Amino acid sequence: MMSVVDSFFINKNLMMMDTMSNTEDKRNIIELNSVSAGYEDGRDIIKDITLDISEGSCLSILGSNGCGKTTLLRAICGFINSSGDITIAGKNLSKMKRKEIASYIGFFSQMPQIYFPYTVYETVMQGRYMHRADGLSGGSASDKDIVEETIVSLGLENIAGESITKLSGGQLQRVMLARCMAQRSPVLILDEPMNHLDMKVQSELMDYLDEWRKKPVVMADGNSYMPTMICVFHELFLAAQMADDIAFLKGGELMLNGPKTEMLTAENLNRVFDFDVSGYVKSRIMDIDLH
Repeated sequence: MMSVVDSFFINKNLMMMDTMSNTEDKRNIIELNSVSAGYEDGRDIIKDITLDISEGSCLSILGSNGCGKTTLLRAICGFINSSGDITIAGKNLSKMKRKEIASYIGFFSQMPQIYFPYTVYETVMQGRYMHRADGLSGGSASDKDIVEETIVSLGLENIAGESITKLSGGQLQRVMLARCMAQRSPVLILDEPMNHLDMKVQSELMDYLDEWRKKPVVMADGNSYMPTMICVFHELFLAAQMADDIAFLKGGELMLNGPKTEMLTAENLNRVFDFDVSGYVKSRIMDIDLH
């Protein structure tokens, strides 16, 4: 029987079916053309990246520490300045206001810093801020319906009145995911959201994300989009399970990109990470036959 490790590198029939079903005949929701970006010192961390991200797909960005993965995500969100062109649903990012960007993109990251003892309900309601004229009101009837629906869908109804300062790491990540989903944005960007979480919590979050991807998001202008995810995962197995497409970064440059069935090979991984990835995986993970 094929082992867990061998199936990761060799048995791609299931991944092929997943990729074909999720990426056929899709329009691009985000396009990057010769994008470079960095920080205050003027040095570009990512350089001349051209990349199309199709609507309804899940793109996983892989590469070594310091290769520019988070910088790329921050540039797509408009958190940092960039050169080149980034378009979201055909709109130029540089001409979009912050609330408009947030209506298209939600950002879900590693364990957040907590500064105020908001309740779970109040934290999820923060995801509705861009839909309110003053950004500060308690929320419309529609906002409240969306927040309550989101809280139930992520199994948070029993702790909705609890302070987030009292939550476990897994509960807190569920709350932060709920806040992003309450935005009703068609693009969700995830920056290593599974770090420091045990396997059970990781599995639960992945199930919630799978469910989220099944329903189209209707924008205020009436346009409808299938949910799209752009992810950075520390764990290769999470990327292999979640992604339709893979983009490899190395030294701030886009090295390879394409369907995961073509990208997730031992040869590609060894080139990107500069060591024997397949040998490492085989030496570190028990060779278990699944029955």
